[in-house]
Amino acid sequence: QVQLVESGGGLVQAGGSLRLSCAASGNVFSIHSMGWYRQAPGKKRELVATITGGENSVYADSVKGRFTISGGDAKNTVALQMYALKSEDTAVYYCNAETRTPGRIKDYWGQGTQVTVSS
Repeated sequence: QVQLVESGGGLVQAGGSLRLSCAASGNVFSIHSMGWYRQAPGKKRELVATITGGENSVYADSVKGRFTISGGDAKNTVALQMYALKSEDTAVYYCNAETRTPGRIKDYWGQGTQVTVSS
């Protein structure tokens, strides 16, 4: 089992910035990658960014150049720095950890944190 605790989020004006953080505990040695997903009202949960081994990161096209993911290394924390926020970034943001053990891949999720961007 892996537990994920998120912090950050809130209300910000368009063009502003926010930072999300997530700390993992429990069976952390099984974590392969960590990342952030988001879900806006009436929409499916979507990938924002992931990072593997503290180096290899993947971003959604919609956030490239505006968001930066960091961590995901042995410290078992991951952060998402968000700049130039837009109203369409408004969503609940979820921290994710993908764990890998022999013969099994499993995802864990945080409780979610609300990000609201006012225009």
